[in-house]
Amino acid sequence: MPQLAEPRRSAQSVPTVSRARRHGGVLLTLAPVVTLAVVLGLWAAASSINGGTGPSDLFAALGRLWHSGEVVQGVATSLSRGVPGFLLSVLVGTVLALGLSASIWLRAAVAPYMTFLLTLPTVAWVPLAILFFGVTDATVYFVVLTGAVPAIVNGLLAGVDQIQPLHRKVGRVLGAGTWDTALHIVLPAALPAYISGLRQGWAFSWRALMAAEIIAGGQQLGLGLGTLLQRGRELDDVGGVMATILLILVVGVVIEVLVFGPLERHLLRRRGLLTGGSQ
Repeated sequence: MPQLAEPRRSAQSVPTVSRARRHGGVLLTLAPVVTLAVVLGLWAAASSINGGTGPSDLFAALGRLWHSGEVVQGVATSLSRGVPGFLLSVLVGTVLALGLSASIWLRAAVAPYMTFLLTLPTVAWVPLAILFFGVTDATVYFVVLTGAVPAIVNGLLAGVDQIQPLHRKVGRVLGAGTWDTALHIVLPAALPAYISGLRQGWAFSWRALMAAEIIAGGQQLGLGLGTLLQRGRELDDVGGVMATILLILVVGVVIEVLVFGPLERHLLRRRGLLTGGSQ
């Protein structure tokens, strides 16, 4: 009788587990919002004490930018360059990393420079890009690539280093060629580290995009968030500068919460590496 009752309890627990997962997902989604609310509350308390710029000035400037349409225009303009630039970086970085993983000598010759590029501030590439491409979208894409590609390459290579040699040997025994091994064995096995590299690559590309828009921004590149930030500095508009910084932060958090966070949790859950994951 106890053996017959056990499956019934397990079946009844399935909706409870499902509700717990949904509840946990909602909490994870709201966590960044709670953090932002706490920071704003502390800032409001500090500004009321010292009489400096506070959240009220920020939201007043944000409302002004919203009613003028510059919030939507700035976010749309920056994302219209940031998203394609990042996707291009993913393509270039993935192909480059798979190529490096297939050749010990090629990796020894090229991989150290990927780390070097990560240590070099992306803003340093902007003057060189302007000299080569002028104040055009090509300048922005060049800076985004130099920021994101090294992070993606290093992330994928880190995942490749964690693959057991036996997996490659099995692939060769089954007749897999170099690129078959890379696409069907190396890449799937390295997915957790690869996704971490993609997340870091997005962060670098978004930061590089803002640097390029601040330095090279103008009428030629349209009104992006970096251009808004630079204009606020030139006009000595503290509220406008802080409102733009908040918009840049919000876009980054939204991408993290809606894209990379769920993607990473889904992967870890499928592999049984996350508590409560499905088999």
